[in-house]
Formats: sequence, C-alpha cells, structure tokens
Amino acid sequence: MRKAPTVPTHPSQDVPASPADEIQRETPGVPSHPSQDVPSSPAEESGSRPGPGPVRPKKFEREYNETPTRVAVSYKTAEKKAEQAGSETPTPATETVDIISDTPRRSRREGAKSVKPKKEKKSHVKAFVISFLVFLALLSAGGYFGYQYVLDSLLPIDANSKKYVTVQIPDGSNVQEIGTTLEKAGLVKHGLIFSFYAKYKNYTDLKAGYYNLQKSMSTEDLLKELQKGGTDEPQEPVLATLTIPEGYTIDQIAQAVGQLQGDFKEPLTAEAFLAKVQDENFISQEVAKYPSLLESLPTKESGARYRLEGYLFPATYSIKESTTVESLIDEMLAATDKNLSPYYSTIKSKNLTVNELLTIASLVEKEGAKTEDRKLIAGVFYNRLNRDMPLQSNIAILYAQGKLGQNISLAEDVAIDTNIDSPYNVYKNVGLMPGPVDSPSLDAIESSINQTKSDNLYFVADVTDGKVYYANNQEDHDRNVAEHVNSKLNQTN
Repeated sequence: MRKAPTVPTHPSQDVPASPADEIQRETPGVPSHPSQDVPSSPAEESGSRPGPGPVRPKKFEREYNETPTRVAVSYKTAEKKAEQAGSETPTPATETVDIISDTPRRSRREGAKSVKPKKEKKSHVKAFVISFLVFLALLSAGGYFGYQYVLDSLLPIDANSKKYVTVQIPDGSNVQEIGTTLEKAGLVKHGLIFSFYAKYKNYTDLKAGYYNLQKSMSTEDLLKELQKGGTDEPQEPVLATLTIPEGYTIDQIAQAVGQLQGDFKEPLTAEAFLAKVQDENFISQEVAKYPSLLESLPTKESGARYRLEGYLFPATYSIKESTTVESLIDEMLAATDKNLSPYYSTIKSKNLTVNELLTIASLVEKEGAKTEDRKLIAGVFYNRLNRDMPLQSNIAILYAQGKLGQNISLAEDVAIDTNIDSPYNVYKNVGLMPGPVDSPSLDAIESSINQTKSDNLYFVADVTDGKVYYANNQEDHDRNVAEHVNSKLNQTN
C-alpha cells in the first residue's frame, strides 16, 4: 500500500472540523471511507499539532472507490402498513443524515412545499377581475331596470282609457293606505311607489271622500285630484264638460253639443239637440215643470225661431254617461230658473213678463260690454218703448238673417238690410221681438232690471274702442254716427 503524502500544516490557522468529521465522531463504527484504509500520519499519532485540513489528492492519486455510500433509509408509510397483515411488526422509521451537508433528509412527501406557478396566480387574478366586472354590470343593469320600473309605475295604467273608476278614500287614511286602495282599483301599478312619490313631492293634504278617477291619469294627476276633495256620496263620472258662453244662440249651443266626445248613453249631436229643443211635447213638459220661468214663453204663432231661445242659461255643464239632449236642455232651463228666482217679484212689479225682460236683456248683452253702458242702453230701450219708437237694433236684424254670432265687419253692419221682412225687424216693427235673440248673461239681466234712467233716446258705439255715445235727439245722434262710425268706415276703406 502506497503511503499517503505528508501535507504541511499551517500553525497560524485553525481549520475547523468538517461536518463529515463531526458526524464520523458521533457515529461510531462507521468508517469515513469503508472502501479504503488510510494510515494516519506521524503528526496525527503524536498529537502535538492540530489536526490537518482536508486532503486533496491529485487526479493521478485517486485510487479509492468514488461510488457514493448508500445508506438504507426507511420511511413511515401509514398506507402501506395498513395494507400489510396484522401480524407483521412495522419497521421503525429512521432518518438519513447527509454526511456532506449535515442536513437531515426528510421525505419529499412530508417536507416539500407546493409552489404555485406564476401563470396560475395570474389566472386567479384575471378570474377575480372578470367576476367583479360581471358583478358591476349586473348591479348597473339592476339599477337601470329598477329606475325604469319606478318611472313606469308613475305613468298612467292605460293612457287611452276614457272610463272612470269610483273609489272611496276613508277618513283618516294615510298615504300608504291610499296607495293600496288605488292599486286594488287598478289605478296605479304599485301602491308603495305611489306613497313614496307622494311623500317625495310633499303631497300631504290628500282628502277623503268618493272620487271618480281614470286609468289614463298619471300618479301626479291622481295626487292633484285627491287634493281637491271627494264627495260625501258616490257621483256619476263626468265624461266631458260643455261651456256655453254668454250671448250664445241656440244654433251655436247645438254646434257646441255636437263637438262633445265620449261614451254617452245616446249620441249627443247638433241635429238631435235642435230636434229636441223644438219638440212641442217636450216644451209643454218643461212649461209645467218651470211655470214661473216659462209661463210667458213665445207661442208657436208668434214667429219666434226657437221658442226656448234665450232661456238656456250660459254656463259650464258636466256631461255624464247618462246625459241626453233632453236632460241637458232641462238642466239649462233649471239653471235659468234658479238664477231668475230672486227677480221674479221685481219683474212683475215693473209690469214686465219674463219673456220681455229676457228679450231686452238679449239686446243689451250684445250692444254693451260694460255694466255701466248696459244699464244706460237698457234705459234707452225702455224710453223708446214708452214712446212707441222702434228699437232700431242691428242685433235683432242680424239674428233674423242668421248672422248673429258671426264676425261682422263695420261695413256689413252699416249696410244692414233694415227692410227685411221678419218679426225681428225692429226698424220697421214697433215694440219688442217675439222673444230673445241669445242667452243673456246674469249681468245683462240685472242691468235690464235695474236700468239707468235718463232722457236718452239714441246711442252708438265706436267699434274701435267700444266706447258708447248717447244722445236725446236725432241731430246729436247723427253727429255721433258721423264722427265715430262713418269716419272709421272711411279710414277702413
């Protein structure tokens, strides 16, 4: 056996023992290189010097076995033990020590940590971002559709519906209870949204009672209607309203009736109205019903165009499903009777009939616009009647021609045919016409009852400003006509 070469020592340096040496010392009986016996050097035997550092043999001197030492290692395998027979004794688990690194070897299954690849982490982040965006999209969509649902709930249930629904709002009902009532009646989509909207818009003064409401009404419309207050008893729904202006003739009233629209019990047409207003059986029925008003009604032989002309009170009327032309005319006569009732005794005290008063009032209605002028004009008519002078009113001539209520120019008014053969020609005929020519206002009626007394026999109005000029003789009247009518006519031409 070749003797190992002596390696010089370095007294100035302490070489620490390698981990392998430490393991070797702690593990008796295990040679460092079992395949080769290396004799100790003289220095090691004497013990006078510190231990030499590791020997680095040259390449050509490597004759020992370089095969790594394999140490049998057994691991705890619970699964395998369970599979073995019960009589077999398990082998104790041992721990292998790495003779080079001084680090205990452990089972990869026990000690190894799983490391997730970066791609897997990125995929998780990406999935989270996508999920979050989907959540935001769903949240936005839900908010949008929720907002649209609320807006739709405030709109009418049926914008084209014309029918009415009768509901009762009990005393002491709060907004939520009112909303529930309207929802059950099919007037709102959601009672809760109705109550929230009412609170938001500060509709706090909703009143109890019976209401006739429509499905074509929005939430705002319903709230405004509920502020007005209902009736103590259920009322028939109003389908339309008819407004008769002051000074309207029966022909004009018939035209207004013909323009009504609604689901009525029977058609309300102009033709049906005119037929009923001239129905003698119906007129007789009304005379018996309103004797104080109609006892002096013009006779059939009087030549009156319409016997009921001037007796239909100008006002606004509610048209219901059950309204007919007969009931409508009756309602107008009832309104006139009601408004004239306080004056019946006064009319008699003036030796006038109701028909005479209404006839004068129908002229006053058209001749003057202001109450002061109307009273003066009524006084002129009474003065002329008392002197057996023709009234000479163009209003009566226009009615006879069927033009009253139309737009008449100043030239047409001046050129009016005063020779027309008609009982309404008050240029030729002395006294009053057979009856009124229009439906006078209450102001014109009162002015005709309480006329202003004077000695005036004439009057003429300036059509440009409506001012009326009076005279008590023909000469002054002609001067007023020349100055305030003819001069304006020349300017117009």
